[in-house]
Amino acid sequence: MELKFDNHGLIPAIVQDFHTKEVLTLAYMNEESLALTLAEKRTVFYSRSRHCLWRKGETSGNVQKVLSIKADCDADALVIGVEKSGPACPTGSESCFFNEIYMDEDVKDFCLESLYNLLLGRKSDPKEGSYTSYLFAKGKDKILKKVGEECTEVIIAGTKEDKEETIFELADLVYHCLVLMVESGISLDDIKNELAKRHIVDHKVKQETMK
Repeated sequence: MELKFDNHGLIPAIVQDFHTKEVLTLAYMNEESLALTLAEKRTVFYSRSRHCLWRKGETSGNVQKVLSIKADCDADALVIGVEKSGPACPTGSESCFFNEIYMDEDVKDFCLESLYNLLLGRKSDPKEGSYTSYLFAKGKDKILKKVGEECTEVIIAGTKEDKEETIFELADLVYHCLVLMVESGISLDDIKNELAKRHIVDHKVKQETMK
């Protein structure tokens, strides 16, 4: 297929997680970057601001292995299916598309990824009156203090054997831990990968040995 590049010699490339189908980012390619992408089997783009080629992950290490490339019916846009080795977005988000503009309540579903992305948005684009934006504005010391307080609340609730209260306090702790992760530049994949390296179910990794 003969692709149609625009007047600047560029074609938009939508990058999509090959396995989950999540849209990760929108970038641009010229003929040279597309040829390099095909040759190296990793995404290589053209920067419109710097006017040069750039390889995804050359500084961050978050390389995108190319598994498929499709063109639309007009041959003027690409969808690139990738297997990523880390977050696609410079903010640390798995996808660059995390600023929610609209979501129908009937289809809205909660997951840690959506909450994490929402927190990223509150950090990059603070919202007046937002508790999350307030925490980011106060900085890491305040966030760490809240994590410590919530840990204590979980212990108290667990000691009382109050299931509902324990659930409530655990939810608070998870939320504040996610805020700390965003503040520290730690992604959900970082945690998943660390857990995957451990025999976490049967072996305590550190701090305590079984007697």
